[in-house]
Amino acid sequence: MMVIRPVALTDLNDIVVLASQTGTGLTTLPNNPAHLEEKIRQSLRAFDKTTFPPLDETYLFVLEDTSNSKVVGTSGIVAAVGTTKPFYTYKINQEVHFSETTNVYKDHQFLTLTNDFTGDAEICTLFLSPEHRGGGNGQLLSKSRFLFMADHHERFGQNVVAEMRGQSDDQGHSPLWESLGRHFFDMDFAEADKENGQGNSQFIAELIPHHPIYINLLSKEAQDILGMVHPDTRPAEQMLIAEGFRYTGYIDIFDGGPTIESPVSNVKTVRESLLYPIKTGTLEGKEIRKAMLSNRQLKNYRACLAQVAVDDEYVVLSNEMAINLQVSEGDTIRVKFAD
Repeated sequence: MMVIRPVALTDLNDIVVLASQTGTGLTTLPNNPAHLEEKIRQSLRAFDKTTFPPLDETYLFVLEDTSNSKVVGTSGIVAAVGTTKPFYTYKINQEVHFSETTNVYKDHQFLTLTNDFTGDAEICTLFLSPEHRGGGNGQLLSKSRFLFMADHHERFGQNVVAEMRGQSDDQGHSPLWESLGRHFFDMDFAEADKENGQGNSQFIAELIPHHPIYINLLSKEAQDILGMVHPDTRPAEQMLIAEGFRYTGYIDIFDGGPTIESPVSNVKTVRESLLYPIKTGTLEGKEIRKAMLSNRQLKNYRACLAQVAVDDEYVVLSNEMAINLQVSEGDTIRVKFAD
């Protein structure tokens, strides 16, 4: 059985293996054991936090195969971006110019550097081992974060954003970076993206231009990919769009990928999840429904996909499922039934 839980220090070796499989594009899971160990420790501190409001602490979760106790995936949530270091995006804006004397009408788009998402939560660090893709594992890894946010809303911003990977080739070349970023940072795209992904954002504040940038001055190749998601990321984008996320014209400053957003309360998994007390026992003879379940706890958080039955005002779980969720009869769980 596959179970979501908070990361532990004992997961380090498995996460190092996962990091070696990510390739380019997931800079928040670097193939660096020391850095990964620090990310785990940061997550442990986040779960220990007792004072609010939320800042930029990161909650890291793992997907565990309980048959062999092996970690096969990761996902994370930043509680409130931009609260201790800037969270930059470009906003695509528009202006119109008209000259009566020459009868010329011009419609221009331009990029404005913003910190508009300051204080919003961010979902991040989603990676699933290639041999475990399919069977609902990816959806569990992604959507279980929303069940956690529903029960611990005080730990997160009221809105949630997701930065989608933009267009770059297998060698890590980004059309937007080549047309814009390289002129100001004097480094390769992969190097800049890696530094930013590991939290080293000071160089951005020091070097990035703070004046509007007219899009028609960029290369045609760069103009064409603004707001476009990388082909490998389209399934994740489609999943989030189905959850209620929307693109509102914000893009990543390095690769031009879309930043999509939603109020947490409007995310489908949050909005449609229900609370049920549980009974344990056999499901035989009952109407079976597929669902994603969470035990609503904090440090002992567990979530999984399961078949359950609804009996009056209770949800009936198998004994095995109750053990994996670490709940007992009479406990209340959060349930999101499958569509």
